[in-house]
Amino acid sequence: MFYTIENEYLSAQINDMGAELHSLVSKDDGYEYLWQGNPEIWYGQSPVLFPVIGQLKGDVYRYGGKEYPMNKHGFARKMLFEAAEVEGARAVFVLRTSEETLKQFPFEFELSVCFELVGRAIKVTQSVKNLSDKTMYFSMGAHPGFNCKIGDYLEFDEAEPDMRCEKIDSTNILTDRYYDVTLENGKAIRLTENLFDQDALILSNLNSSVVTLKSDEHNRTVRFDFGEAPVLGIWAKPNAPYVCIEPWYGINDDIRGYDDISGKREIQSLEPDGDFDLVWIAEV
Repeated sequence: MFYTIENEYLSAQINDMGAELHSLVSKDDGYEYLWQGNPEIWYGQSPVLFPVIGQLKGDVYRYGGKEYPMNKHGFARKMLFEAAEVEGARAVFVLRTSEETLKQFPFEFELSVCFELVGRAIKVTQSVKNLSDKTMYFSMGAHPGFNCKIGDYLEFDEAEPDMRCEKIDSTNILTDRYYDVTLENGKAIRLTENLFDQDALILSNLNSSVVTLKSDEHNRTVRFDFGEAPVLGIWAKPNAPYVCIEPWYGINDDIRGYDDISGKREIQSLEPDGDFDLVWIAEV
C-alpha cells in the first residue's frame, strides 16, 4: 500500500512493502525526481538495506558458530512494514523481529524508517534498536535512485584527492584493489554510458558529506547529504536514466573472509538497548 505525505513544495509517496520511497515530486513544476522502477531496467526505487549491505560469501551470515541464510542487501527491503504514523509531511514505518527474521538474523530488533518533508527537502531517518540481550552485529544502508540523463554529473562539495574506489567481481565480492575514477575539477563524476559497466563505484575516504546531482542542460538539482556514512555507493544499470546515491554503514564481503560476522570489515555493533541512526537528506 502506498502512503502520501506533502508540504507546500513537495509530495512524496512511500510503499509499506520495504518502507520504500516511491515518489518525490516538486509542486512547482510537477517534476518527478525519483526513479520509477522500470522492471525492464531496474525494478527498485529506494530500498532499505538491512541487516547487511551487498553480498555475503555464500549468502551466509556467520555468528556464534552458526550459519544463517542471508540474501544480498538483507531482508528488510522484501518485508512489509507497519505504517505507525502518517500525518501531514511525516510518516514512520516499523519492522520488528519475527520468526522469519530470526531464521536469518539471530537478534531481536526494531527497525523504523521516518520520512519527513522539510521545505524543499526530504529527510529520511533509518533507526534500529537492539532488543536482544547480546551485542548485535549489522550493516545499514540506503539506496535511492534519482532520475537523470547520461552526461549529467555528481559533484562533491569538496575536492576529493584521497578518494578510494572499490568494485565487486562477478560474484558480488569486493576485489582486492582500488580503481581510478576521473574527477572533473577534482570534485565531479560525469555519468557516462560505460561508467557502471563493472557495477557500482564503492567510494570511501571522502572529505565531503554532500554530493549534488547536476546537469548542463537544466537547473534542477538534487543536493544529497549522506552525513557520516563511511562508504558511499554510486550505481546504475549501464546507460540507464537514473543514478543511485547510497550511504552505507557496511560493505560487501571481500576475498579474505572471516569466521564470524563480528570480524567483518565496516560491520556495526550495538549493545543491548542501543540505538543506531542513518540519516540522509535530499534537497531538490
